[in-house]
Amino acid sequence: MARTSASQPIDTSSAANRSLTLALAAARTAEDNRGRDIVVLDMRALTPIFDYFVIATGTSRRQLHAMSEEIDHKLEDELDDRRMGIEGYRESQWILLDYGSVIIHLFDESMRRYYDLEGLWAQAKRVDLSTVLRGSRGSASNRD
Repeated sequence: MARTSASQPIDTSSAANRSLTLALAAARTAEDNRGRDIVVLDMRALTPIFDYFVIATGTSRRQLHAMSEEIDHKLEDELDDRRMGIEGYRESQWILLDYGSVIIHLFDESMRRYYDLEGLWAQAKRVDLSTVLRGSRGSASNRD
C-alpha cells in the first residue's frame, strides 16, 4: 500500500477500482452514442502515468462531439470526476479526454488506423467488455 507524505496509507486497490469504474463508464457511454470498436486497455503494468485507455471510433464529427460531451457529462456530473484536459475537439479526427488515471481516445476511422494505439500498446491487457457493453458495437476484439 502506498503512503502519502503525511504517512497515511492510500488504498491503491480502491484507486484502481475507481479508474476501472471511470473507464467502463466511458466505454458504455461511447456505446450509447453509437461508438464502434470500443476497447479498454489496462495500462497499469506498462506505465505509472495512467491506468486505462478507452478507445472508440466514431463515423462523423457530430458523433465524435456527442461521444465526447456525453462522456464528460457521465464522468463529471454523475461520477464526480474532473477532466484535466482535452485535445483535438475542434479538428474532430482524434479527440483525447484526459481524466488523469483514464485517457479516452475518440477517433475517426482513418486516424484510428493511422495511429494504431492497440498495436503501439500491444502488451497492454484488454479489459473484457462482453458483460459491460450491451450491443455488438464492442467487437469480439474487446476480449482477451
